[in-house]
Amino acid sequence: MSELPENFPHPAAAPAQPPARRGSQRFAPGEGPLPDPAGSHHERRIRSFQPRRSRVTTGQAEAMLKRWPDWGLDIDGKRVLDLAEMFDGLPVVLEIGFGMGEATAQMAAADPGTGILAVDVHTPGQGNLLGLADRNGLTNIRVANGDAIILLREMLATDALDGCRVYFPDPWPKARHHKRRLIQPEFLSLLATRMKPGAVLHCATDWEEYAVQMLEVLSAHPDFENTQDDGGYAPRPDFRPLTRFEGQGLDKGHVVHDLLFRRK
Repeated sequence: MSELPENFPHPAAAPAQPPARRGSQRFAPGEGPLPDPAGSHHERRIRSFQPRRSRVTTGQAEAMLKRWPDWGLDIDGKRVLDLAEMFDGLPVVLEIGFGMGEATAQMAAADPGTGILAVDVHTPGQGNLLGLADRNGLTNIRVANGDAIILLREMLATDALDGCRVYFPDPWPKARHHKRRLIQPEFLSLLATRMKPGAVLHCATDWEEYAVQMLEVLSAHPDFENTQDDGGYAPRPDFRPLTRFEGQGLDKGHVVHDLLFRRK
């Protein structure tokens, strides 16, 4: 992920994994993310993500136990979130997929006047982001565990969001898997109902063919308009950090495309 500034503390390295509880459930209810938070709310539909519950370091587990009760939530589909209360009245941007959370922490530190509702299914990344937020006093981050579709559809009110970020989503490169890609007309229609008019959807990908599809789908959608006068890709905004993953891709000759589309 991203390279942090020299004065920005890095997560503590710890190879040990805390003992698992209740079989596959690593944390007790209320102490950390649940393996299947939506439970019976899951539908039989094609998903754009693969849950990854890999090794959690001691530092990540400690951050989870300390901060999850206040800054974490499971996407259970059973309630509508009060974002104004959750973020003390700040405007809120939804970030779907944050990896290890370093770029998210940088953006939160650079813009403390914006709340970031960060969604992912990767347990180590959730713990890592909570640790970064805790050590750096980033009170404008909340970490959500689970399916972003269920969050959007069942847990967010109309016009709740002031923006949305989708950085480097899984490109699902095989043709037979393209239906799993997140940026599809159905997803955009749902997202548009939760974004305020004028709010910006910011996508970024280093997968050329997916970038083309994103541009086509977004340009054709009636609820979004391109912020670029030429109808093309946007320069990388200064507020989006250059991630380590992105830097490695650039070193290999990959081209990163940013897309900024405004909710009409």
